[in-house]
Amino acid sequence: MIEIQNRAGVERARVTGRVVGNMLQALRTRCRVGTNLLEIDEWARLMILEAGARSCYVDYAPGFGRGPFGHVICTAVNDAVLHGRPRDLRLADGDLLTLDLAVIVDGIAADAAISFIVGAVRDPEDMRMIETTERALAAAIEIAAPGARLGDLSHAIGEVLAGAGYPINLEFGGHGIGSTMHQDPHVANDGRPGRGYRLRPGLLLALEPWVMADTDRLVTDPDDGWTLRSATGCRTAHTEHTIAITETGAEILTLPGR
Repeated sequence: MIEIQNRAGVERARVTGRVVGNMLQALRTRCRVGTNLLEIDEWARLMILEAGARSCYVDYAPGFGRGPFGHVICTAVNDAVLHGRPRDLRLADGDLLTLDLAVIVDGIAADAAISFIVGAVRDPEDMRMIETTERALAAAIEIAAPGARLGDLSHAIGEVLAGAGYPINLEFGGHGIGSTMHQDPHVANDGRPGRGYRLRPGLLLALEPWVMADTDRLVTDPDDGWTLRSATGCRTAHTEHTIAITETGAEILTLPGR
């Protein structure tokens, strides 16, 4: 089912988005060489409590995961790109870390992800990959407006990712969001313009371009049954924002500092 929010629902989404954006920014500033992924999870748990929010992840148990996720944030390092389950691992200098966070406040969810380098940048390709996902997200947001179709957004994302030379996986992508974290419609990271659902004011979407440096194939970590890694062990990047479709275009809800 595709949810369309009224004005009150969009305003509640703004509040949730502000919580998510500010939490991710705060967590980023605390992540440094030697930080343990379980520390990040605990920091996020305390921030969620302080904000009066509820994690979308703790009890999340879709068919592709091994039981409930059991943590409040996804922490994906280097070859991990999606659903990174926090574990007893200390970050090393030059690690490429993705933090992915979704919470609910007052009945409305917001979801966002950021990728960044911990410590020193050791390979310029890491930054190029991160910046490519950011550009792809911006390209989709720029054309997200009433009357546009989902295929237009997918095509805009795909053009940037493929244009930079990255293979594109279509198994996981963006999604509708509202009273729950994952809803219809699915927003693939590549597609044909002019196809799919027509955007309407009040629609909330979580758009999330992600790439792996040299493959489009994922493997599931056999130890935790959750973390999705690149099949070749290459580095990865992932950027996500929740947006609201308004009468005039798209409003990014999960920017920090709002």
